[in-house]
Amino acid sequence: MTATIKALYRGAAATSSATLYTVPASTTATVTNIIITNTSASAQTATIALDDVVLIPAVSIAAGSFASFDLKQALATTKIISGFASATTVNF
Repeated sequence: MTATIKALYRGAAATSSATLYTVPASTTATVTNIIITNTSASAQTATIALDDVVLIPAVSIAAGSFASFDLKQALATTKIISGFASATTVNF
């Protein structure tokens, strides 16, 4: 099986839990890293879950900074990556 590398989501965070990516039918996805940026002038928090299992729980991200998480997690068909932040100045 050929692996295709792609960004699963890029955009501003919602302030309540939102779906960032759903694994399409007949497909599996492997999450290898997550990068979260904060463009505001104050610290913000962000939470990421894979299939309702919180992997990044309300991590604080300094003003004008980013956080990077390396992992290797496989997700089966229809599984969901969700997330939210304390402000929409946080980007996934």
